Amino acid sequence: MSGAGTLFDLTFLLAVPFWLLMIFAPAWSVTTRIVSSPLTAVPVAVLYAVLVAPVFAEVWAAVTGPDLPGFQELMTLPNGAAAVWAHIIAWDLLVGQWMFLQGRKLGFSPWLMGPLLVLAILLSPLALLTFLALRATRRNAARPDAAQPNTAQPDTARHDTAQPDTARPVASGD
Repeated sequence: MSGAGTLFDLTFLLAVPFWLLMIFAPAWSVTTRIVSSPLTAVPVAVLYAVLVAPVFAEVWAAVTGPDLPGFQELMTLPNGAAAVWAHIIAWDLLVGQWMFLQGRKLGFSPWLMGPLLVLAILLSPLALLTFLALRATRRNAARPDAAQPNTAQPDTARHDTAQPDTARPVASGD
């Protein structure tokens, strides 16, 4: 197996412990503490840098002038394909961490979040869209109906109980 092949195989293995924590130990306080850090993606990012170095010119050409033939050519290079894989794995992990933390904040059941996180491993953009729809539904259900006046109190005594989204992205350094 080539060096790029070995690094390709290693990429997902570096992310697996964090996925396992989020899926199988979501209520453990250590899980939240670990996945609250963007540093979880550092090992995969380092692997990405190692993979990109020998094909930097090709990667740079593909990302600064993106077209399908350029990306197809990049994917024919072992280091190019492995670097794209590392890029995907790092992105998936950070998206999964954000979904996990938001799901905890919103009180989503681990029985809901577990399958969503598995979907994030496999098809993260679809998992993100699904999660955002669920998140919007949860938030809308929690908001008082602004169209109906509160007849129990005069309008001047009503208080808006909706809380702004104060969650920071995973990459904020917390």
